[in-house]
Amino acid sequence: MTADGSARGSVGGATIVLVVVGVVVGVAFAPQAWSYATQPDGTVAVVELHGSITGDTASSVVDDLREARQNDSIRAVVLDVDSPGGTAAASEQLYLAVKRTAGEMPVVASVTGTAASGSYYASLPADDIYVTPASVVGSVGVRATMPSEGVPAGEVVTGPDKGSGSTSQEVRQRVETLRRAFVGSVFAERGDRIELTRAEVSHAKVYAGATGVENGMADEIGGVDTAIGAAADDAGLDDYEVVRMEAPQLSVLSQLGLSADGEPADATTEQVFEYRGVDTVQYLMLHGTIETQAAGTGVTANASA
Repeated sequence: MTADGSARGSVGGATIVLVVVGVVVGVAFAPQAWSYATQPDGTVAVVELHGSITGDTASSVVDDLREARQNDSIRAVVLDVDSPGGTAAASEQLYLAVKRTAGEMPVVASVTGTAASGSYYASLPADDIYVTPASVVGSVGVRATMPSEGVPAGEVVTGPDKGSGSTSQEVRQRVETLRRAFVGSVFAERGDRIELTRAEVSHAKVYAGATGVENGMADEIGGVDTAIGAAADDAGLDDYEVVRMEAPQLSVLSQLGLSADGEPADATTEQVFEYRGVDTVQYLMLHGTIETQAAGTGVTANASA
């Protein structure tokens, strides 16, 4: 009887020890388990497309989109757009980068100010375009600044076309090709959501956000937070965090139009595309005016219609 009792006592003691060990281990791992339980399902990246589109600004956005695609935690992208457009080549780079990103994850565009010309072109591959009632969208067209014809005085060239620039007819043909590509992209990306004809889109009008939703140039009324929520829903994220990839910030001197030595700077964020008598044609997807150095120094060909 004593032997049996001792055996039962040993078993009972072992059970108590095991329970105590289990409690201690549970307490030790509880913080880590809680951390795993509260981690977000993924991240929504907000990529800024602000200001005039140049080669440099486009490269910055392209790099941000590439980083978003390569980061396993980022599951969706919101393109925060406030831009009047810019050069045609840089706008095309953005369009291709956004399209590639949209092929790998949900992309939603949020027009916080203006998405005109090249910036609207860059927004087209997004799954949805959100606007505010006061936003501006559209200006589907291309324009070009033409250099003066002929060889500059004091220069000798090896051939008739060396340094002479393009003829007016060649420029117009190129602009027409770009226009058709732009308009074609609108209908390819927007599909049956567009309530406008090709001729109406080619007229290059800009529309207020609410009107843009009505005619199919945009999809929904809502701010950037609404766009973030929509992107998260598209990615199947119930619990998510948001990271903003901001555009490079200029120094105070640069914002005042000055360089580090106090002299006027050559360019600012709000770059003005100015014709300076260059020998090559500038093709622009830019809504607005192009400043000329002096009357007669250049011709602006607007092929948006």
